[in-house]
Formats: sequence, C-alpha cells, structure tokens
Amino acid sequence: MKKLAEITLSTADQRKSFPVGISAAEVLKEMFSNKVRKRTLALRVGGVLIDLSAPLTTGGELVAITPESPEALDLLRHSAAHVMAEAVLDLFGHDIQVAIGPATADGFYYDFDRNQSFTPEDLEKIETRMERIASADRPFGREEVARTTALEFFCQQGQRYKVELLEEIATDRVSLYRQGSFVDLCRGPHLPSTGWIKAIKLTRLAGAYWRGDEKKPMLQRIYGTAFFDKKELRDYLNQLEEAKKRDHRKLGRELELFTIQDQIGPGLILWQPKGSLLRWIIEDYWRREHYRHGYELLSTPHIARRELWSKSGHLDFYAENMFSAMDVEDVRYQLKPMNCPFHLAIYQTRKRSYRELPLRWCELGTVYRFEKTGALHGLMRVRGFTQDDAHIFCRPDQLEAEIYRILDFNLQILQAFGFVDYDIYLSTRPEKYVGSDAHWERATEALKVALAQKGLPYTVDPGEGVFYGPKIDIKIKDVLGRAWQCSTIQVDFNLPERFNLGYTGEDGAEYQPIMIHRALMGSLERFLGVLIEHYAGAFPVWLAPVQARICNITDAQLSYAAKLYEDLRRAGVRVEQDIRNEKLNYKIRVAQMQKIPYMLIVGDQEMASDTVTVRRRDGKNLAPMPVDEFVALVMVEKGRKTTI
Repeated sequence: MKKLAEITLSTADQRKSFPVGISAAEVLKEMFSNKVRKRTLALRVGGVLIDLSAPLTTGGELVAITPESPEALDLLRHSAAHVMAEAVLDLFGHDIQVAIGPATADGFYYDFDRNQSFTPEDLEKIETRMERIASADRPFGREEVARTTALEFFCQQGQRYKVELLEEIATDRVSLYRQGSFVDLCRGPHLPSTGWIKAIKLTRLAGAYWRGDEKKPMLQRIYGTAFFDKKELRDYLNQLEEAKKRDHRKLGRELELFTIQDQIGPGLILWQPKGSLLRWIIEDYWRREHYRHGYELLSTPHIARRELWSKSGHLDFYAENMFSAMDVEDVRYQLKPMNCPFHLAIYQTRKRSYRELPLRWCELGTVYRFEKTGALHGLMRVRGFTQDDAHIFCRPDQLEAEIYRILDFNLQILQAFGFVDYDIYLSTRPEKYVGSDAHWERATEALKVALAQKGLPYTVDPGEGVFYGPKIDIKIKDVLGRAWQCSTIQVDFNLPERFNLGYTGEDGAEYQPIMIHRALMGSLERFLGVLIEHYAGAFPVWLAPVQARICNITDAQLSYAAKLYEDLRRAGVRVEQDIRNEKLNYKIRVAQMQKIPYMLIVGDQEMASDTVTVRRRDGKNLAPMPVDEFVALVMVEKGRKTTI
C-alpha cells in the first residue's frame, strides 16, 4: 500500500508528523493542551497565519494565536467586517453590491454600492444585527474552489465587484468564506466562529471610490471597530472622544491659528496672527539649533525649469505628485515638490575639497505637491507645506558618523517638543529604484550601523525606501499613543551621480560625495497639527503664542493695564490685554478657553502696589507678585524644553 505524504510540525516541546491535508483544528487537538485550545483563534505554521478550518499542506514550527497575540485584533476585525456585510444584506436586501472589507489599524470597514444613502440610524440597526449574528456563534468555514466556480457563483448572486476581482486573479483556485448564509471571496484567515466577536461599534460613514479610482463608482464605506471584550471597546471609544476634543482642525479654528478657505484653494493654509507667531517660535528655535549643530542656512526659489526635475528623476518617479507645468516665455517651469535639486545646484557653484566635507545645509523650504481633494486633511495632508529640510554632503568614511549625528540631533529636537515615545523603521529598496545594488547595500548597512551605535531598536519595513535610497523613518507618538510620521533620514548615491557632483581627494583625484536627505519634523504644517493635538492646544509656555493676558477689573485700571502691556512686551513676554467692559469671571473663562498659560488680574490693589495677581490656566492662583518677578517666571518657563 502506498504511504500517504506527511508533514512534520513542531512546538517548543514536541514534534509530530501528520498526513498532508489534515485540518488545523485537528492538529490543534493533538499538539496543544485543552487550556490553550480553548483560547486559540488560529495557527501560525512555518511563519504563515492560517485559520482552524484550513487544511495543512506544509510543515514547520507551530504557534497558537490567542487573543493576546499581535495578530489577534486583525483576525477579529476582518471577521467582524464579514459579519457587517451579512448584517447589511439581511437588513437592506441582497441586491446591494458588496465590495471589499479589510481590517485597518484601528478597526475595519466594508464598502457597499447602494442606491439609497445609509444614515446614522441605519448604523444602529446594523450594529444590533451584527450582535445577534455574533451571539449565534456561527462558524467561519473556508472553502477552496476553482476560480471558474467562484465566478459562476458570484455572477448568479449579481455581485459584480466580486466578479471584477475574480477576473483579475491569475490563480486557478480561490478561497471562499461562509458564515451562515453569507459567502465572501477572501484569502482569510478568520476566527473559528462569530462567537468570538464580543464588542462591536460602528463609528462612521464615508464615501470611497471603488479601488481608489475617482473615475470609478463612489461607494458607501461603513467604518467600525471590534475588541475581544467590552472594557477594551469602552477605553477605545473614550480615546476617540478625547481625540475629537483634540482635533487640530477644531482647535485651529477656536484658537484662531489657521484657516483653509475655498476661495484660496483646498490644501492651502492661511496662517492667522497667533498661528504665524507659533510658526515663528518653532522656526526661530529650529534655526538657532541648526546653527549650533554646524549647519548653514540656504534659501531657494519656489519654481525651476522643468528640465531640472527630469535630471533629478522626479518626473520619472514622482510625476503624479507634482502640479502641472507652467509656460513662461516659451520655457516650461515647475513648482518644486522637493528642495534637493536646488541644494545640488548650489554645491556645483565651485570645486569642492575633501577638507571642507561634510557640508551641512538646511532650509525651511516651501514645496508643493498634488494631493487628491479626498486625501486632504487639515494640516496633516496639504498641497503647500514647508519642510524642515537639510542635505549633508560627505565622504564615504564620514557616512556612519553623520547618520549617528543626525539621529542624536533628531531625538533632541523631538524631545524638546515633548515627544519621547516613538517607533523607528528602516525602509529598504523598493521594486522601482535607481542606482547600483552595491550602493543600496552600502547605504542600508550605514543606516543599520548608526542605529546600532545609538542603541535604537527598529523594525525593517521591506520595500518602503524612496527610489534613490533606503531611509530611516521615525514615527512619534502623542499623548494618546497615536503614531505620526515626521522624521526621515535618507542616504542617496544617485543624485550626486546624476548631477555629476565631485570633490578633490587628498590624493588629488576626483571623487563623488554621498548625499544624506534629512527632515527632523517633516513638514511644519503636519508637525504643528500633531503638536496641537498632542497638547490639546494648551502649549507649554515656551511655545504658547500668547503667554499671558492682562484682565482689568474696572476701567479705573485701564492706564495701568496699558503700561503693564508695554512693559511686558519690551521684556519679551508674549502678552495680550482684555480691557472690555465685561465681568472679570467672564474674561478669565474666555482666557482659559483660549488655553493661555497665565491671566494677570489687575485691580486697584495691584495698581497701587505695582504688582499683578497671577492665575494659571488650570485655575490655580499664585500670590500677587511684582511685575519683574512674573517676567522672571516666564523667562524660566521659556527656557524649559520638556515634555507635558
């Protein structure tokens, strides 16, 4: 008799052989204790995640996935998306077209094509039906079928989006998932059953073009989230509420920091006086620190001949993110999406020697990138923004030391603004790239060495480098634990070669420098948006555009308030005065809503003694103090760059 083919599976303490095709559920029974089995959602076999209904065809190390595993929430939320699709069809009819429904970083969504718009009331109904489906504890069954069989099935169902997806799949066999009467085209994996879904919340409605293409139908997207228990869901919803309060668009309007207006154009920011002052404070600090760290300041135009962007490679790799060219005196010009070609041109103005390297050049350069209207989001994604850009030109023997130096400077800057928690990613060569493999390997190794020397843990992000080189990305975390991409360090052999840069070596021969692209805050607009949300608009004293507001009690103190205002401004305090004919409590409440750190109360007693009564924005009153003592207090706070 012919022996059946076998696979070998192992855990930390055992190793067994099984026939090919055995289900993951059967293996679970054989290889794990009853205690583990009860909590297992799926298995990882040889590094591949599979659900318990799947047959095993290859062996390897076996890992049980439980609710505590990193993969667990994705499994839960992807499964919840299928449950939502079933609930929608049950409630509103099977003539609705279902598109796709993946898990996301904080939940899930499903896209639907329906003639009638969903409403917030509909979300409540869908959520209730989802809870009923979940409590029925229906199994998620995986079924592998011929692609032609799946095509026939979804054609009969009238689900044209599924048919379109199937028509583009190259494999002969596909997997379907069934829970109850609902069948979906899906690679999986999924939970063992709907009963694992204990806590669901549908959060919002949005529009989304099919496959992100604005030429294709607009679908209705329902967002939701799911957790393994209700407490985790409550905590998440509380965080969402806190995030709404911190929304930089809302606070930017209330605190009169910036505005975006249709008559100007989407994604173009108008900075109001307080917002402009906040920018000036940040930019002034940025310039001073860069000078202290050995950088020289550059300033470059907003446009250049289009040929420059062809030479740099941006037209080949970045054209879809650039605005259309403009014709000026029969010459084509281009709004700049990057500052780097200008810095390269400055390098070329004369011959360079090995003795003057490294050159560290920085610029707060405003660039323009085309973003689709639907992708724009307050300060976080705009069409015109200012990069805190820098380029370092160095010799090969200086590369690791320069990257280390940048990392050190980068973390100092982030900490000054209150960001001490972050994730670091090393992004490697993408599919579409320029330059030799040897240069890519050399650049990637230099980034690894610098991170190791600095003792910074990082995650490799395969294929996410830019077209000209690998990079380090630093994602800062705000007080709510949300990650934001800001800092980046990129090594580039390509542009110095394209622009034929050189320097004379010690031996008199010509060599090519290495170029490092570097941004510490990313774009000022995005960084300011993150700062606003991080501090909920209540900036530390050194950053606050208004540090103090003078509030008089009666008109009898008007002259004293005016003198105090002038004295404080001359002393370097950023101050306003509220001398309206309003009650003091009202003035204090308004100043607190404006998140102003200090309110200076002046009445007859303060005027007579040449003092101020200081009230902090948290409601705490300080003892009356002489004006120069208050100035000293502010100066100490202004010099303090710390966390919240």
